[in-house]
Amino acid sequence: MVEVPVISVVGWSNSGKTTFLEKLILELKKRGYRVGTIKHHHGRIELDQPGKDSYRHAQAGADAVIISSPDKFGLVRKTEQEWSLDQLCELLPDMDIIISEGYKKGDKPKIEVYRSGYSKEPAAKQEQLIAVVSDTELDHNNVPLFNWNDVAGTADLIEKKYLR
Repeated sequence: MVEVPVISVVGWSNSGKTTFLEKLILELKKRGYRVGTIKHHHGRIELDQPGKDSYRHAQAGADAVIISSPDKFGLVRKTEQEWSLDQLCELLPDMDIIISEGYKKGDKPKIEVYRSGYSKEPAAKQEQLIAVVSDTELDHNNVPLFNWNDVAGTADLIEKKYLR
């Protein structure tokens, strides 16, 4: 089985990670790749809608609920502890690449989004960085630096290192 490459997009709160990731996903999709994403969230999340059948199944005690339609499905599963990024990636074996948003402390290669006024210091360890995306000039010791608007350049790097 071929392992799907995983890259984490990291940065401080409100630095523009989601905005940049949206553009990066669009660029990779335009190039024909199957892209999976995993968003890390520190607090509690509620995916199901109160009153809906799947919500009622979970409230009745189901440990896992899948809701399925002709064009998508969703899984809500109770866990004893937070799943690791690697465990979550196992749910996406048919992707060409998986990009997580967050997981600053994880061991995956990282692209840091660094924006003036929002980023106080680097969010990732230097040795884990494959690139920095920024709206300002930075010196990151030979780590490629891309302008905030250079999504194509960032996608080129990902394609060269992980997809070809």
